[in-house]
Amino acid sequence: MKIMQIWYQESDIPVDYENTAITIGIFDGVHLGHGRVLAQTVAVAREKGLKALALTFQPHPRLVHQPDTDLHLITSLEDRLERLEAAGMDAVYVQHYDLPFAATEPRDFIENLLVKTLRAKAIIVGQDTRFGRNNSGDGKLLQEIGADLGIDVHIIADFCDASGRRWSSTWVRDLLAAGDVGGAAKVLGRPHRIRGVVEHGFKRGRELGFPTANLSGDNLGEVPAQGVYAGWLVQEVPGAKAVIKLPAAISIGMNPQFAGERVTVEAHVLGRADLNLYGQEIAIDFIEYLRPMQKFASVAQLLAQMDEDLRKCALVLGVPVSCRVNPADVTAK
Repeated sequence: MKIMQIWYQESDIPVDYENTAITIGIFDGVHLGHGRVLAQTVAVAREKGLKALALTFQPHPRLVHQPDTDLHLITSLEDRLERLEAAGMDAVYVQHYDLPFAATEPRDFIENLLVKTLRAKAIIVGQDTRFGRNNSGDGKLLQEIGADLGIDVHIIADFCDASGRRWSSTWVRDLLAAGDVGGAAKVLGRPHRIRGVVEHGFKRGRELGFPTANLSGDNLGEVPAQGVYAGWLVQEVPGAKAVIKLPAAISIGMNPQFAGERVTVEAHVLGRADLNLYGQEIAIDFIEYLRPMQKFASVAQLLAQMDEDLRKCALVLGVPVSCRVNPADVTAK
């Protein structure tokens, strides 16, 4: 099976690596619009006998130019690389993005990075591409310089939905901010995923028969709007490129029933009391929004609603309906 190469600096590139067909972008989310450009890159590479290569950037340029901005990545770098590999890339070059790199003149960007370092013989980009100092480089300039250097340049038209809206990372963020994880999945081509390390909480859920895996902090990715969702808790299998997906009811919010003070993501795996996930990195895939967060008049009313949440989750996910677990059966400490 082909294994995609990942390079973080010029010295990582094998000296005998073949010429490339390159596409350029942050690829945050690796949504269907990105997928169209990536597919064209692979097609050009195969037609011309080149390697398909994606040039991406880390950290996100906006975080460098606007360090106080409230921006969370739709996909972690790990997931981004996984999606690029699935799209057929032979290699990815992860360019460290900082202010000195941002000051690169457009011609230097093309001649030195794309052609000299990354051995471009073809360049494939979307029509909104921008590069170089102050984003002064665009598709037209790329075509002009490419013609001078004998490089084939392909500009791919925007990919839009039936209403004419361009498929973009911004659109995904707007949908997630509204809790529309189903809509986000249509733009992404798959469920939206966040990642984090399971931490200890107040253990109120287990006392009520709903033990949860708790995530919090600023490094989870783009967390959807507060509310209750149906989805999957995803565990990686150690030593293998495989995962286990467990059906889950997911709560995002400040736990108004108990006067919480910070937003947390809590995932209850349906019917399971035997999981011990503390300290493990997990992922959560969001499938459907169920209801908003709310405070109930009593804990009894809260429990009745949570029982209904479990039922709805099971129906959405196509798994058997489960009930609350016995708190005495919870094995995690």
